[in-house]
Amino acid sequence: MAADTPEDLSDDFLDADDDAGSPAGTLAYTIPDEAAGQRLDKALAAGLPDLSRSRVQALLDQGCVRGDGRTITDPSLRVKPGQTFEVQVPGSQAAEPVAQDIPIDVVYEDADVLVIDKPAGLVVHPAAGNPDGTLVNALLAHCGDSLSGIGGVRRPGIVHRLDKDTSGLMVVAKNDRAHHGLSDQFSDRTLSRTYLALVWGVPNPAQGRIEGNIGRSSADRKKMAVVTGGGKPAATKYRVVKSFGMAASLIECVLETGRTHQIRVHLTHIGHPLVGDPLYGRGRSGRPGGKFASLLPEPARSGLVGFPRQALHAAALTFRHPVSGEIVAFRSSIPADIHELIVTLESF
Repeated sequence: MAADTPEDLSDDFLDADDDAGSPAGTLAYTIPDEAAGQRLDKALAAGLPDLSRSRVQALLDQGCVRGDGRTITDPSLRVKPGQTFEVQVPGSQAAEPVAQDIPIDVVYEDADVLVIDKPAGLVVHPAAGNPDGTLVNALLAHCGDSLSGIGGVRRPGIVHRLDKDTSGLMVVAKNDRAHHGLSDQFSDRTLSRTYLALVWGVPNPAQGRIEGNIGRSSADRKKMAVVTGGGKPAATKYRVVKSFGMAASLIECVLETGRTHQIRVHLTHIGHPLVGDPLYGRGRSGRPGGKFASLLPEPARSGLVGFPRQALHAAALTFRHPVSGEIVAFRSSIPADIHELIVTLESF
């Protein structure tokens, strides 16, 4: 079966550095000539790219910055060339998630793995802003203490993830042997996932391969982008399943790699962002759908422009069972909200 993350991302595979915040330890930075006279918080944020300016300000307030032999707390201090500052970054203390009775749609389960159909709106694991109410909290209630601990205290059993507002199939490891086996299949790309995406416009050609390194956007740190320098290699195969005039189309995507937001970024890169994508879907015009939305009559236009999430669904999952060695495959029907959009488009 042809078949993507991260979504991650991403819909993405959990790389070792996923969820990494600013690194713990002592960071030293010497002020260069061109930064003379800048505020300390601005200079440190520019010189230590792993730290945002707000993070620098918080560390200053906590007494974690030293310079000229003393602790410095004033972010507005004007710096001089040659000054060296040391920033002590404390290690993060992850809270252990608790079991919560949150319903999950179990597609398959045995002693080693669990396949679930994740609804849109459910966060996969606890993180800043989402300390509970996640899939991990639900899994702890469902599986008890049997989940693999390799994923760490915040994400036991999690081998890959889907973005909060991406729906569809995920596989969870219930023990360490299964976790290793599934992780190996993500790494060597033998585990297969297929996504369905409703996008603005119709890609030309109707079938192809998008290739481009994905890294953090230089214009907006909340976004990923196809970058010309750095980033991680990424490739997405796609084909048009159905088109609705020239305004929109249903696309099948197969990921050769699993990078954060890969499908969303790659389709935006070729000019066909996902319907409803709040981060990438506004296009050059700044309006959802851009020129494609104007091709639709009402109420189809309003339905697509106002869709409350990225129209992305993990529809198929195929992998070798990490213990039995059997090839297993699962499919998930397109969810009701995306189906309703398709029905509306088909009526015109």
